[in-house]
Amino acid sequence: MARFRDLLARFRPAGTPGAPVAGVPVDRAAELAAELEQPLGDLAQAQVEAAAVRASGAEEAERIRQEAARNAERLVELAHARAPQVRAEAAAAAGQAARAQVTELAEAAEQAASRTRSLASARIPALVERAAALALESDDESGRLRWRPDGSAE
Repeated sequence: MARFRDLLARFRPAGTPGAPVAGVPVDRAAELAAELEQPLGDLAQAQVEAAAVRASGAEEAERIRQEAARNAERLVELAHARAPQVRAEAAAAAGQAARAQVTELAEAAEQAASRTRSLASARIPALVERAAALALESDDESGRLRWRPDGSAE
């Protein structure tokens, strides 16, 4: 890298003002080329290193992709292998829930039937008496009961 003094020397005139003096003029192009030779060489080296890093990164990325693909295939195989067991477990859970619901519905139906039986038991004696009374009483000359449209006997 150029020193600060060398950097400022670029702006120094090649010769003193005034009459021409015998001597060799300064080669500015050569000075600039010499000054840039080191940084440009470093830049070329950095470009080579960057290309190597990119190539290494691409190789690593490809390796990671392949490993991820293998892992995904293994996971899919495991999922396919476990699917029958999971289906069976889900079916068992659904069956158990259905059996519990059937039990609840059966209990509710039994309670409703019990209420209906007890209600019928309470109403039967009165209905039997009414039917017997209607059967024994006859208002018609023929001895038959006459039925009204509302379902009661005359």
